Amino acid sequence: MPARRFVVDGEHWAVAPAGRITQYDKDEFGLRFIRLAPEPRQERLVQYSPQGSKSRETSLAEMSDRQLVDLLRVSQPQWTTPEGYRR
Repeated sequence: MPARRFVVDGEHWAVAPAGRITQYDKDEFGLRFIRLAPEPRQERLVQYSPQGSKSRETSLAEMSDRQLVDLLRVSQPQWTTPEGYRR
């Protein structure tokens, strides 16, 4: 799925489902936010429980920009989450 793009406080962000899938893949999944501008690039992750569709892509598509902004505000830097660990 292509990332959705939106602007928050003058910063350009993209959001897409995170790659890591847990045993709760229909109850919750990760979202990866990537700040595109201004530099430097920043990644943040959050776990999300879908309210409508249980499909990762469909649920993300159903979310409003306001819901995405709310999730971005409670997200964590990528290096503090299991999805963000680089090996």
